[in-house]
Amino acid sequence: MIKELAQDLVDLIFDWGYLGIFIMMAIESSFVPFPSEIVLIPAGYLASQGDMTLGMIMVSALGGSMVGAFINYFLALTLGRKILKKYGKYFFIKESAVEKMDGFFEKHGHISTFIGRLIPGIRQLISIPAGLARMNLGVFSLYTAMGAGVWALILTLLGYFIGENQELIDIYLKQITMAVLALLFIIGFIYYRYQTKKQSN
Repeated sequence: MIKELAQDLVDLIFDWGYLGIFIMMAIESSFVPFPSEIVLIPAGYLASQGDMTLGMIMVSALGGSMVGAFINYFLALTLGRKILKKYGKYFFIKESAVEKMDGFFEKHGHISTFIGRLIPGIRQLISIPAGLARMNLGVFSLYTAMGAGVWALILTLLGYFIGENQELIDIYLKQITMAVLALLFIIGFIYYRYQTKKQSN
């Protein structure tokens, strides 16, 4: 039932064209855990059929992703601290933990934002601690755009080259996700070693 509802929603959105992609990606990038693959993979297929263009799909997807990310970022920036100050003690969140998060994002916010945008289940949420830590908006925007752009490109090209073969898409999507996670682990390890060596010097 949920799958059918999602498909009906996607069909409705695609009637709106690029605006629909923009709206769906904004939703996906904010609080609603809506899977971006059910939007961008079909969009990629439509591009292979000449009904859409890859460039406009990417512009719409990236624009929507940035809007959703900014929603989370600014909500956390403006309301997050007030909420934590009032209710944080009920969730065992101390003020010292927030201060540590501030320090962490000041030093490592760029790499954390980029990696977070590429991890399923985290990509929607990484904007919240960034907003809470008052991460520099320009840096946040740049690395959010980079991470969101890479993921959107992967999904769109998957739809473009594989099309409607759902079984093959499932296989490749799992393999690509595992490869991306492995690559992010390597990037994170290299970054950690670099920072450790930098501090020791």
